[in-house]
Amino acid sequence: MKRTLLMTSLFAGLSMLSTGWAEEDVAARKAAAEAAAQSLMQDLGGRLKQEMSAGGPQQAIAVCRDAAPQIAGELSRANGWRVTRVSTKVRNPMLGTPDVWEQGVLAQFSERVAKGESPAGMAHSEVVEEPSGQYFRYMKAIGVQGACLHCHGSDAQITDPVRAELKRHYPLDEGTGYSEGDLRGAVSIKQPMDIPLRAAKAP
Repeated sequence: MKRTLLMTSLFAGLSMLSTGWAEEDVAARKAAAEAAAQSLMQDLGGRLKQEMSAGGPQQAIAVCRDAAPQIAGELSRANGWRVTRVSTKVRNPMLGTPDVWEQGVLAQFSERVAKGESPAGMAHSEVVEEPSGQYFRYMKAIGVQGACLHCHGSDAQITDPVRAELKRHYPLDEGTGYSEGDLRGAVSIKQPMDIPLRAAKAP
């Protein structure tokens, strides 16, 4: 409870909606972020299905390990943003650890899921004031689907070969113990407000 209150306080203190930006600009940035998040998840989902069919969960691990950061990096470079995936239970701390603002949004998503809302369609965006400037920030929730449980489920759902492969690549792995319908994390996009928005580009 204390941690939740602390995160809520930090989140509220860091985030500040700017009134200096035209509604059309903010709306355009939101639409572009939504398109980029959808592109990331569709591309990643397609590759996961392909690898699952070809070699099962062990082979699919490489998609999340290598392809997901690659796709996010390409989207980031193509649009001049920071595009990533974050979670409160990270598999790779170097890539998936949320900052304070992201932790606050994930806490909001978790509360909504706990009340029965599905992660599908769940998103949040706002203009945020940070020490380095103003940013348009967007997060799209990622829900746990049945296929995810091969690598993110309970001990009983993860086979020994998959567990060994996860341990080899992720010695600090916390991304297990989920059930279908849980909140896995979110796609997070950060756009500098002082850089004009370009038409969203695919990687």
